[in-house]
Amino acid sequence: MIEEHYGFRGPPFRLMPDPRFFYASRSHRAALEYLRYGLHQGEGFVVITGDVGTGKTTLLQRMLEELDGGAFVAAAIVTTAVEPDDAIRLFLSAFGVPAPEPGKAAQIEALRRFLLGQREAGRHLVLLVDEAQNLPLRTLEEMRMLSNLTMAGEPLVQIFLLGQPQFRTTLTDPNLEQFRQRVTASYHLRSLSAAETRKYIEHRLTAVGWTGTPSFSEVCFARIHEETGGVPRRINTLCTRLLLFGCLEEIAAFDAPHVDAVVRDFRNEELGGVPPARPPTARTATAWPPPGLPDMPETAALEARIAGLEALVRRQEALLRAVLGTAVGVLAAEMRTSPDDGASVGATGARG
Repeated sequence: MIEEHYGFRGPPFRLMPDPRFFYASRSHRAALEYLRYGLHQGEGFVVITGDVGTGKTTLLQRMLEELDGGAFVAAAIVTTAVEPDDAIRLFLSAFGVPAPEPGKAAQIEALRRFLLGQREAGRHLVLLVDEAQNLPLRTLEEMRMLSNLTMAGEPLVQIFLLGQPQFRTTLTDPNLEQFRQRVTASYHLRSLSAAETRKYIEHRLTAVGWTGTPSFSEVCFARIHEETGGVPRRINTLCTRLLLFGCLEEIAAFDAPHVDAVVRDFRNEELGGVPPARPPTARTATAWPPPGLPDMPETAALEARIAGLEALVRRQEALLRAVLGTAVGVLAAEMRTSPDDGASVGATGARG
């Protein structure tokens, strides 16, 4: 719907990590250089941390795009609280190695043979571990032991660890002294500045064919940064809703009040559309009316909230009608171009 309305080639603010939309902010450029340096070293651990939504996975995917597929073999795992005995099985699965008979010794030997075979073929193995803050200390120690596997003095696998900020605290544990000595590069990814937030939004829009419509005022960009804190995933979420709002309201030039309207919709949804109860005592910072609404009698404030909810319902109804209209159009087009029912069944059976 957004793409059709504004003439984009695709969705500009998808939440899923996509290296095609990588924006090289100052912090992201630095993090990428640390990744490249660690990869060039070819040994030990590379640690990248950052708050949720700052783009750690996208950054890593960007680095992987630069790798020579014939010289590198990369495997990725997303961890939960993986215990040491499960870690080796998880590594085997990530590299596509069939699991041997139960028993840790047999699993380690299977992994060692696989790593040796890849190194003999001239390939460098990289293991990418996401959500590293979930790893128990004993599992991190198991990874350190895995990094001891070598051939002719060269390590057989290099491990990249991505985690949230608390992972840096984990690494200060006295029991991980030997692990810390194996970290060859480490960087903490930061959020975008106000200027970078604007460039990030324009970068993603341009990637899908944006030519200036819709436009965004300076204050609009500033409000988006203020509301999201410069966290890319939050920016994506807010901008998607802003563009959807623009479709429904036929907006070609966004300004700060439009951002405020979308933010209010978010807050209404979080509250279930019900205003908080007015406390019987004196008004406090969290009392009714919430920040942003003028001080008015309770009845008038309630009427204003109801009017806002009615406007939200109208926009959602318009969205539903638009989606249904698109679906009906697609179905009608398929019915016009499809052969008769008997032929369709036969073709499906042949494909099966």
